[in-house]
Amino acid sequence: MRSQPGILAPLPAVGRFLVYGLRVGADLTEALAKVGALVIDDGIVVGLGAPLVAVDGLRPFPALAGPGVAIPSTQGALFAFVRGADPGEVLARARALSDQLGEGFVLDEDVATFQYDGGRDLTGYEDGTENPRGARAAEVALGTGGESFVSVQRWVHDLAGFARRSAEARDAIVGRSRETNEELADAPASAHVKRAAQESFDPPSFLVRRSMPFGDVGEHGLYFVAFGATLDPFERILARMIGAEDGVVDGLFQLSRPVSGGHYLCPPLRDGGKLDLPVLG
Repeated sequence: MRSQPGILAPLPAVGRFLVYGLRVGADLTEALAKVGALVIDDGIVVGLGAPLVAVDGLRPFPALAGPGVAIPSTQGALFAFVRGADPGEVLARARALSDQLGEGFVLDEDVATFQYDGGRDLTGYEDGTENPRGARAAEVALGTGGESFVSVQRWVHDLAGFARRSAEARDAIVGRSRETNEELADAPASAHVKRAAQESFDPPSFLVRRSMPFGDVGEHGLYFVAFGATLDPFERILARMIGAEDGVVDGLFQLSRPVSGGHYLCPPLRDGGKLDLPVLG
């Protein structure tokens, strides 16, 4: 059994994140058959949500709230990450995917993404600095059968408001220097790197992130994507970010807000590059 190759592949130049719901009255058996007919290569990652399948370890994305902040759940039935080097080719493949899935699915979210300044977020800070690499990345992202769980969120930034802050205030929100990417020794407890430090949890909560910027002049931000062998690490981090542990809310909410959220299982592949759906029961 092997995992979907796009999970551990380096970030592409451009991408497209698609979330599908089930059309009212859709036949689940037929919908799964359409998914099972897809051919998966390193240009696409596909995940299945709780509305479509019931699998151990898979659950709907939690809607959460803390002091002055809220995290929505917009759980879909199917998630796809279409990857490539050319925006036109990626769009063509995304359209072909929708055609293959058929009328049982309805497209709820379609977000075109890109790399910015060598892997930085639109704020100018490096993204995914602490990502596991090599064999460690596979250990973190994949289960024993090659399956992976992925958690996705779309975060909308207030870049204009963030730019009005001093450089020191911006660094304090993130907890790193934008110029050197070094962690600040005197970062406040609310700094994002402190709230989300993966090694600070018990057990440690490491993830393999594949997030990408998105947007236009009117709305822009980060499409957050994190793969793990289970959903537990991500949910532990999310709970701390909203202040569930100690009432301290992550500074990230001062510059961005999440507007979507979903959990998905990315099944391994069988011969022929098709998803191994029998593991779904």
